[in-house]
Amino acid sequence: MIRIIFPLLVGFATLLGASAHAQSGVRLADNAPDSYTVVRGDTLWDISGRFLQEPWRWPEVWRLNRDQIRNPHLIYPGQVILLDRSGPWLSVGRRVGGGTQSDRLQPKVYTEQLESAVPSIPLQVIEPFLNRPLVVDQPRLDGSATIIATETSRVLTGSGDTVFAKNVDPDTDVWHIYRPARPLEDPVTRETIAWEAAYLGTARVTERGEPTTLEIVSAVEEIGVGDLMMPSERPSVFSYAPHAPEQAVEGRVISIHRGVSETGRLHVVALSVGERDGLERGHVLSLFRNRGTAEYRGEGGKETYQLPEKRYGVVFVFRVFERVSYALVMESDGPVTIADAVRKP
Repeated sequence: MIRIIFPLLVGFATLLGASAHAQSGVRLADNAPDSYTVVRGDTLWDISGRFLQEPWRWPEVWRLNRDQIRNPHLIYPGQVILLDRSGPWLSVGRRVGGGTQSDRLQPKVYTEQLESAVPSIPLQVIEPFLNRPLVVDQPRLDGSATIIATETSRVLTGSGDTVFAKNVDPDTDVWHIYRPARPLEDPVTRETIAWEAAYLGTARVTERGEPTTLEIVSAVEEIGVGDLMMPSERPSVFSYAPHAPEQAVEGRVISIHRGVSETGRLHVVALSVGERDGLERGHVLSLFRNRGTAEYRGEGGKETYQLPEKRYGVVFVFRVFERVSYALVMESDGPVTIADAVRKP
């Protein structure tokens, strides 16, 4: 898919017109440069961090309309990002490269592969989470597609093997195989709010019927009788820009990928808020650490004080379910731990 870049200048200044104005409170980073040349491997978050103290607020200073903010495949390696300190504004300037005077006077058409566009955040980190089953509402969904037998009668099977399943939707050809692994609990109330699914592999229908015959296309773990199946979702290209929720959000970190007790920047965490709380892909939330209590013994005896929470990081939401969402830790001043709070920044 080809994107056409028109003569010598691709700017966002014309997208909102002369009436556009920067949002209040956007602060420039210390030693922010006047320009920066985009290189392969950059993300929009990293680029904006060179100019802004809060990189997630870059949609406020790029002159973009709402649709482009939500799908910002607009920046490519080799382009120059210019800073206008009067706004502040960020815009795309002239392409890097020489040429004769006559070349510069003539209109030119440049092409870029869409896949080479600079993403919002590091896609290689979240790619495994974008279209695989992650969360189910209960440990076994009533009437769900279920593997009931294998061709060789082996207990476990893998890639290339044949399996048989019941309750398979006749309109769906490709299925994800999963096993509900563990409950996701609210760390404060201990309520089970969802079940995290362990992704096992993918299967394709080879023969319709009851049961349906499927071939296992890929397997990351051994697959057995009783494992469940969900229809495969279309591969998702994550290109959402960061933005704050419109309403207040109060949630907790409820799980850390790979089951560890704490994590840090560019790692995935599960949150106790989701669609029913107004959360959507691209939302940015601040992380807060509970500092606990302190005791002071004075002349009047022992006094106990609840210490204020510390705001120490930012997460970027990239997958949302009804009561649970998954986010990437983008900034962290110290370890991220289960039960840390997340709120609207």
